[in-house]
Amino acid sequence: MRIVIAGGHGQIALRLERLLAVRGYEVAGIIRDRAQGDDLREAGAEPVLCDLESATVEHVAGILHGADVAVFAAGAGPGSGIGRKDTVDRGAAVLLADAAERAGVRRFLMVSSMGADAHHEGDDVFDFYLRAKGEADDHVRTRLGLEWTILRPGSLIDEAGSGLVRLEAHTGRGSVPRDDVAAVLAELVETPATAGLTLELTAGSTPVTVAVKDVAGN
Repeated sequence: MRIVIAGGHGQIALRLERLLAVRGYEVAGIIRDRAQGDDLREAGAEPVLCDLESATVEHVAGILHGADVAVFAAGAGPGSGIGRKDTVDRGAAVLLADAAERAGVRRFLMVSSMGADAHHEGDDVFDFYLRAKGEADDHVRTRLGLEWTILRPGSLIDEAGSGLVRLEAHTGRGSVPRDDVAAVLAELVETPATAGLTLELTAGSTPVTVAVKDVAGN
């Protein structure tokens, strides 16, 4: 199985790449900075150079050709302004979804954010971020050619993962280690029965594998 991850040098993406590589998958990470390539190789992933803020659907579809799963894990980052919330958190996600559909990649995982809502009110940068993520999520849901799952983690923290989570349609506010987000994504890759679900994720008391099986109805 070949898995292509957008935002391949991100903190969640690098963790996910390591997990998937250990499981024996062929993993590629899309990056915009060639200097990041060694970090991806160390994680067991093939670096693919592409700027998703300027690339065409045709170009990205070419990158995705032959892939079994596409994962959107890119983000403009906490220090970015309103403009990049639109071009990355919304625009790049829309681009990847459209390209995946064009390339015939059925499985699509979207790393979103708790509170994402296209109609969220407010004028702070974070408000724009939540609207951008909400608009991207809405677009993904319209892609009839994709078996999509949207994952909305709570506040991300760098503490070591416990492997224990709460994964539900609505969890309420909370935090979650990036380790555990990556672990859930790795399980979602292998659980196509979660297609069509939008799931919130926080730290909890249920083992990751059990939590994913529960939401999949297994």
